[in-house]
Amino acid sequence: MKSTTIASAAILYFSLIHCVVAQLPRLGGVNTPGYEFTLYENGTFTNNPHTPPAAQFPHFSAEGANLYRVPWQQMTPVLGGSINTSFLAQYNATVQAALDSSADAHVIIDLHNYARWNGKIIAQGGPTNTQFASVWSQLSKFYGANDRLIFGIMNEPHDLDIAAWATSVQYVVNDIRAAGATNYLLIPGSNYTSAQYFPTYSGPHLLNLTDPLGGTGRLIFDVHKYLDSDNSGTHPDCVTNNVAILETLVHWLEASGNRQALLSETGGGNTASCKTFLGQELAYVNSTYPTLVGYSIWAAGAFDSSYVLSVTPFRNETDQSLWTNADIMTVAVLRVVMR
Repeated sequence: MKSTTIASAAILYFSLIHCVVAQLPRLGGVNTPGYEFTLYENGTFTNNPHTPPAAQFPHFSAEGANLYRVPWQQMTPVLGGSINTSFLAQYNATVQAALDSSADAHVIIDLHNYARWNGKIIAQGGPTNTQFASVWSQLSKFYGANDRLIFGIMNEPHDLDIAAWATSVQYVVNDIRAAGATNYLLIPGSNYTSAQYFPTYSGPHLLNLTDPLGGTGRLIFDVHKYLDSDNSGTHPDCVTNNVAILETLVHWLEASGNRQALLSETGGGNTASCKTFLGQELAYVNSTYPTLVGYSIWAAGAFDSSYVLSVTPFRNETDQSLWTNADIMTVAVLRVVMR
């Protein structure tokens, strides 16, 4: 009995050390969409995915990037059913290409369904929490226990009951841990997980979420914020550097038990205004580490280089002017030096 007690205490001790001491490094990189193409904000889709070019990962990693967000949808053809193994093999090849691009590359496994399936909100008239958690439970057994793989629980929930949504997220967190995964988890709010509204709307509800591993160090808040006039990320021009909004978020995080957030979507067009404002935003994000863990620019991947917010390299392997002139690479190099 005594030896069992000592062993149990030792396991608990090292579990606590793992949760407290382990910390994500400074992260900076790019979204690489494609697998979620033709998915709409109401959770409907026409199932026309495109594979992000694998050559982009070593390209960006050579310039200092160490974070890649890889969105996907409809990994389970039947709601709550088994993952399509053919799709998972294709998706996993992309994930592994990103991981292999550098020793410190991290990948966000991003479920991109806006908290919906065919127009209906999870646990609010749509899929049940059990059906929602099922896919993450399966992925946890496939991708668990790798600190370089971050689980993005859901992309941009919106127009929902935030208290009920917090219950859904807690359900998923519990199932992920029950499946044995210890990965960092990105916790999304409502309002398209807007950084602007997180401290006053989503955050107070999500602060109460718990991690069966203990502590909250592996629960990272997921925030988005674009720089155009309506924060939609659909216009080429930028009107703000978002620093005031991010300062408010940082103060809230610090006052809420020194919690952390990751800016997993931001970006702008290849315009003079965005080259200035995006550079200022990213410099601020880097200055606040570890409160703001890092950022991921939208977008490269399967987007053509003519896309309005494209940072997709050209065919001759040169970079978009936003990527170079907004000092994204300079910020990435500083991140590597300062980590």
